[in-house]
Amino acid sequence: MLKVDSIEKGIVIDHIAAGKGMKIYKYLNLDTAQFTVALIKNVCSKKMGKKDIIKIENVIDIDIDVLGFIDHNITINIIEDSMIVRKVNLALPKEVKNVVKCSNPRCITSIEQEIEHKFRLVNKEDKLYRCIYCDQAYDPNKQDI
Repeated sequence: MLKVDSIEKGIVIDHIAAGKGMKIYKYLNLDTAQFTVALIKNVCSKKMGKKDIIKIENVIDIDIDVLGFIDHNITINIIEDSMIVRKVNLALPKEVKNVVKCSNPRCITSIEQEIEHKFRLVNKEDKLYRCIYCDQAYDPNKQDI
Protein backbone atom coordinates (compact mmCIF):
# COMPACT_ATOMS: atom_id res chain seq x y z
CA MET A 1 0.00 0.00 0.00
CA LEU A 2 1.26 3.45 -0.95
CA LYS A 3 1.53 5.91 1.91
CA VAL A 4 2.02 9.64 1.38
CA ASP A 5 2.59 11.55 4.60
CA SER A 6 0.47 14.51 5.58
CA ILE A 7 1.88 17.98 5.09
CA GLU A 8 2.44 20.53 7.81
CA LYS A 9 1.77 23.68 5.77
CA GLY A 10 0.57 23.93 2.21
CA ILE A 11 -2.22 23.03 -0.17
CA VAL A 12 -3.97 19.81 -1.06
CA ILE A 13 -5.88 19.81 -4.34
CA ASP A 14 -8.37 16.98 -3.98
CA HIS A 15 -11.21 15.41 -5.98
CA ILE A 16 -9.45 15.93 -9.30
CA ALA A 17 -11.03 13.79 -12.02
CA ALA A 18 -8.75 10.81 -12.70
CA GLY A 19 -6.30 11.74 -15.44
CA LYS A 20 -6.51 15.53 -14.99
CA GLY A 21 -3.92 15.74 -12.21
CA MET A 22 -0.99 15.97 -14.63
CA LYS A 23 -2.68 18.83 -16.53
CA ILE A 24 -3.01 20.78 -13.27
CA TYR A 25 0.53 19.83 -12.24
CA LYS A 26 1.88 21.26 -15.50
CA TYR A 27 -0.36 24.34 -15.41
CA LEU A 28 0.90 25.21 -11.91
CA ASN A 29 4.52 24.64 -13.06
CA LEU A 30 5.04 22.21 -10.21
CA ASP A 31 7.71 20.39 -12.23
CA THR A 32 10.06 23.29 -11.44
CA ALA A 33 9.08 23.55 -7.76
CA GLN A 34 11.85 23.72 -5.16
CA PHE A 35 9.56 22.29 -2.49
CA THR A 36 7.88 18.94 -1.92
CA VAL A 37 5.03 18.09 -4.30
CA ALA A 38 3.17 14.79 -4.57
CA LEU A 39 0.96 13.94 -7.54
CA ILE A 40 -1.06 10.84 -6.75
CA LYS A 41 -3.01 9.37 -9.66
CA ASN A 42 -5.93 6.98 -9.78
CA VAL A 43 -6.63 6.93 -6.04
CA CYS A 44 -9.69 4.86 -5.07
CA SER A 45 -12.60 7.08 -4.09
CA LYS A 46 -16.05 6.07 -2.86
CA LYS A 47 -17.56 9.22 -4.33
CA MET A 48 -15.72 9.32 -7.68
CA GLY A 49 -14.48 5.79 -8.30
CA LYS A 50 -10.97 7.05 -9.09
CA LYS A 51 -9.44 10.48 -8.55
CA ASP A 52 -6.13 12.34 -8.60
CA ILE A 53 -4.69 14.36 -5.70
CA ILE A 54 -1.89 16.94 -5.59
CA LYS A 55 -0.17 17.75 -2.28
CA ILE A 56 1.98 20.88 -2.21
CA GLU A 57 4.13 21.49 0.85
CA ASN A 58 4.20 25.24 0.34
CA VAL A 59 1.75 28.11 -0.02
CA ILE A 60 1.45 29.22 -3.65
CA ASP A 61 -0.94 31.45 -5.57
CA ILE A 62 -3.56 29.43 -7.38
CA ASP A 63 -6.08 30.83 -9.85
CA ILE A 64 -9.20 29.01 -8.71
CA ASP A 65 -11.08 30.09 -11.84
CA VAL A 66 -8.59 28.22 -14.02
CA LEU A 67 -8.77 25.14 -11.81
CA GLY A 68 -12.57 25.36 -11.89
CA PHE A 69 -12.36 25.56 -15.69
CA ILE A 70 -10.17 22.43 -15.79
CA ASP A 71 -12.33 20.51 -13.30
CA HIS A 72 -15.10 22.23 -11.33
CA ASN A 73 -15.39 19.32 -8.86
CA ILE A 74 -11.98 20.04 -7.31
CA THR A 75 -11.67 20.82 -3.61
CA ILE A 76 -8.73 22.90 -2.36
CA ASN A 77 -7.67 22.34 1.25
CA ILE A 78 -5.42 24.90 2.92
CA ILE A 79 -3.22 23.21 5.52
CA GLU A 80 -1.57 24.83 8.56
CA ASP A 81 0.00 22.91 11.45
CA SER A 82 -1.02 19.65 9.71
CA MET A 83 -4.72 20.62 9.92
CA ILE A 84 -7.20 21.77 7.28
CA VAL A 85 -7.92 25.41 8.14
CA ARG A 86 -9.93 26.23 5.03
CA LYS A 87 -11.70 24.28 2.34
CA VAL A 88 -12.59 25.80 -1.03
CA ASN A 89 -15.09 24.11 -3.34
CA LEU A 90 -14.71 25.18 -6.94
CA ALA A 91 -17.32 25.97 -9.57
CA LEU A 92 -17.33 26.61 -13.28
CA PRO A 93 -16.15 30.21 -13.75
CA LYS A 94 -18.47 32.50 -15.71
CA GLU A 95 -15.52 33.72 -17.78
CA VAL A 96 -11.89 32.75 -18.34
CA LYS A 97 -9.18 35.02 -19.73
CA ASN A 98 -5.98 33.87 -21.46
CA VAL A 99 -6.40 30.26 -20.39
CA VAL A 100 -7.18 28.82 -23.82
CA LYS A 101 -6.91 30.34 -27.28
CA CYS A 102 -9.70 30.69 -29.79
CA SER A 103 -9.34 28.10 -32.55
CA ASN A 104 -11.13 30.22 -35.17
CA PRO A 105 -8.47 31.53 -37.61
CA ARG A 106 -10.79 34.46 -38.48
CA CYS A 107 -11.21 35.57 -34.85
CA ILE A 108 -9.81 38.99 -33.97
CA THR A 109 -7.56 37.29 -31.39
CA SER A 110 -5.76 35.48 -34.24
CA ILE A 111 -5.00 38.81 -35.96
CA GLU A 112 -4.49 41.20 -33.03
CA GLN A 113 -1.95 39.51 -30.76
CA GLU A 114 -2.42 41.86 -27.79
CA ILE A 115 -6.14 41.11 -27.37
CA GLU A 116 -6.99 38.86 -24.43
CA HIS A 117 -8.51 35.49 -25.21
CA LYS A 118 -11.84 35.52 -23.36
CA PHE A 119 -14.36 32.73 -23.16
CA ARG A 120 -17.76 32.98 -21.48
CA LEU A 121 -19.75 30.10 -20.00
CA VAL A 122 -22.92 29.75 -22.08
CA ASN A 123 -24.21 26.34 -20.95
CA LYS A 124 -23.43 25.17 -17.43
CA GLU A 125 -24.86 21.66 -17.86
CA ASP A 126 -22.73 20.96 -20.96
CA LYS A 127 -19.77 23.00 -19.62
CA LEU A 128 -19.80 24.93 -22.90
CA TYR A 129 -17.68 28.04 -23.30
CA ARG A 130 -17.67 30.39 -26.30
CA CYS A 131 -15.27 33.09 -27.46
CA ILE A 132 -16.72 36.50 -26.63
CA TYR A 133 -15.47 37.93 -29.96
CA CYS A 134 -16.51 35.35 -32.56
CA ASP A 135 -18.72 32.89 -30.65
CA GLN A 136 -16.43 29.93 -31.43
CA ALA A 137 -17.02 27.10 -28.97
CA TYR A 138 -14.14 25.82 -26.86
CA ASP A 139 -13.78 22.07 -27.38
CA PRO A 140 -11.77 20.48 -24.53
CA ASN A 141 -11.35 17.33 -26.63
CA LYS A 142 -9.50 19.25 -29.37
CA GLN A 143 -7.87 22.07 -27.40
CA ASP A 144 -5.63 21.89 -24.38
CA ILE A 145 -4.68 24.33 -21.67
